Amino acid sequence: MHILHIYKDYPPVLGGIEGYVRDLAEGLVARGYQVTVLVTNTTRCTSIEKPLPGLTIVRAARMMHLASTPLSPAMIALARGIRADIVHLQFPYPPGDLAAMAVSGPPPLVVTYHSDIVRQKTLLRLYRPLLALTLRRAVRIIASSPGYIASSPFLRHHASKCEVIPIGVDTTRFTPGDRNAGATLRLLFVGRLRYYKGLHLLIEALRMVEGVELWIAGNGPERARLEQQVVGAGVQHRVQFLGDVADDDLPALYRQVDIFVLPSYLRAEAFGIVLVEALASGVPCISTALGTGTDFVNVHEETGLVVPPGDAAALAEAICRLRDDPALRAKYGAAAVQRARTLFSRERMLDAVEQVYSQVLR
Repeated sequence: MHILHIYKDYPPVLGGIEGYVRDLAEGLVARGYQVTVLVTNTTRCTSIEKPLPGLTIVRAARMMHLASTPLSPAMIALARGIRADIVHLQFPYPPGDLAAMAVSGPPPLVVTYHSDIVRQKTLLRLYRPLLALTLRRAVRIIASSPGYIASSPFLRHHASKCEVIPIGVDTTRFTPGDRNAGATLRLLFVGRLRYYKGLHLLIEALRMVEGVELWIAGNGPERARLEQQVVGAGVQHRVQFLGDVADDDLPALYRQVDIFVLPSYLRAEAFGIVLVEALASGVPCISTALGTGTDFVNVHEETGLVVPPGDAAALAEAICRLRDDPALRAKYGAAAVQRARTLFSRERMLDAVEQVYSQVLR
């Protein structure tokens, strides 16, 4: 069976969806599928790579970047020349909808619906008719959590063909380690430094909390502003900006910290793969109640604490509670490992996606 995945980027470009596509592609190839991944290149040239037997990465020449969206007319032309048994589109990426329509056949369409379009209101108004058409065309729609189906104004109209498949990670890589025994506890954030991540709130919370330091792993457009805020708040001696951390180094990073914090305050945070990595590493988590997948991954009073979004004081209170109660941290950490291995393993994800493909072809 030949599966065509369509999205805007692929590793080494960093991102949660990029990693998800890579794990699907490589995992399916290992199970005997032929897989082509069609994405845009970071340059104006088209390239074709074959990193594994059965796996082809087609990077279409990128002409420009508009509203966080890479545009590549070449992607449409390349899609017309690909014959596949199933097209698997990663949403949202509006040009990808057009590429999926261009594939000859046309083969049945599976959509993984990662997130609503939250910030680009003008783009959404223009895109809405194509979005509606894509969701109507889809034979199956994969959502990463039950809450997103219920809360999305678009998905709820297609609930009958939605399938909940949580994003999985390799739980053999992310394993618990010996927690920090020092007097100062370590908080960790991992992710792109984007507007919706709420790091400004976490830095504000840090001003209210003593005895903890914060490690920020990742880069992004908000870094300079956040660095200025850290200095202005007088907490620069307790905050480390680690920059981008290589994927191979992430498991060791999780094993060195005591608490993981994902302070996102907007629905653009649809799932939080980093929460799954932290759970698998036995790290108690603090996250926010967004009505998206974050509430599903980190369970309040079971694997960590969930606080209202946009509330620095609530973040500070949660940090203090975990800081002052090592037994509670250990309890949440043990439950976190169990939840990750039960619900969020990569093999479980691949099994479920394979089942969707079988249903689609039947």
